Amino acid sequence: MNGLNENLTPYLIAQAVALCFLLAAWKNTRLARLLFFLLFSGAAGINGYLGLTHPDSYLGIAQFALPFYRRFILGWFSRHNHIMVPAIAFGQLLIAFGMLLQGWWVRWACIGTMIFLAAIIPLMVGSAFPFSLIVGWAAYIVYRHDGKVLLWHKQLAAIHQKQWV
Repeated sequence: MNGLNENLTPYLIAQAVALCFLLAAWKNTRLARLLFFLLFSGAAGINGYLGLTHPDSYLGIAQFALPFYRRFILGWFSRHNHIMVPAIAFGQLLIAFGMLLQGWWVRWACIGTMIFLAAIIPLMVGSAFPFSLIVGWAAYIVYRHDGKVLLWHKQLAAIHQKQWV
């Protein structure tokens, strides 16, 4: 993959983090939801700030992307990045807070997570592929097996939580 040699350490760290998400989803979906909240709220903050102050900083990731995504990034996206990056950050913030809530909020947050992660696959090393596949799988596990109660309601979660052993 293009760019892997010069980005090997962060790439390997991302793979380890992805495996932690998957393990958390298998063992305790509530922990996985908390991790998703932390991941997406952090990403929303960084992307929101950079999208408003330095939107062109995202154009460099095109060098790692598959050709059709590279053309998109250097074409349409480059002309609208000042709008798109903050919009992406807002979507990430919705995912983050959806993971804290209950019911359909959690379902939609999981669906949003899977869509977002599928959309960044063509960035390849720029998105630490296969990070997005592994973490997307974790989101699917949460979608299927979480009790979908408020994250801070431990008693209710224990009733609804399916334990994976």
